[in-house]
Amino acid sequence: MPVERYGGLGESCPQGNLADPRSSWLGFLSEGIQKFLFPDSLGIGRFVKIGIPWPQVMAPFVGVVEIVCGSLLLIGLVTRLATVPLIIDIAVALYSTKIVTFAKNGFWGTLHEARTDVSMLLGLIFLLLVGGGAWSLDAWLAERRDAIHG
Repeated sequence: MPVERYGGLGESCPQGNLADPRSSWLGFLSEGIQKFLFPDSLGIGRFVKIGIPWPQVMAPFVGVVEIVCGSLLLIGLVTRLATVPLIIDIAVALYSTKIVTFAKNGFWGTLHEARTDVSMLLGLIFLLLVGGGAWSLDAWLAERRDAIHG
C-alpha cells in the first residue's frame, strides 16, 4: 500500500484511512451538540444520573470538547492532538456507563452495550497512531510547508 509523508512528526500513513477511523467525528460531534439540545436526558441530567462530579460544569465542558475535537477530526486538522481529549472522554464514558454495570449485565451484555464506544475508542487510537491521512488538512498543510521550505 502506498504511503505518503504527512503531519508534524514526519510519519507515514496509509492513504486509505479516511472512511472508517475518521468516522468517529460523527459520533462525537453529534453527541456534543445533543448535550446542549437535550440537557435533561443527554447533558447535565445524564451526568447527574451517572454520578459525574460537578455536572453543571462538566456536561457543557464535555459537550464543547466533543464538538470542537469532533470538528477537527472531520476536517483532519491537528488530528492526533484532537484524539487525546476524545480518548479520555470515551474512556470515562465506557467506565461510567458500561463497566460499572458489568455485574448486572454480565460479560456479553456489557460487550453488547459497549460495542459502539469500543469501536470509537479503537478508531481514535488508530488516528492517534497514524494521523488523519493523505486527504486531511494536516497532510495538505505539511505538503505546503514542504513546498515552501523545500
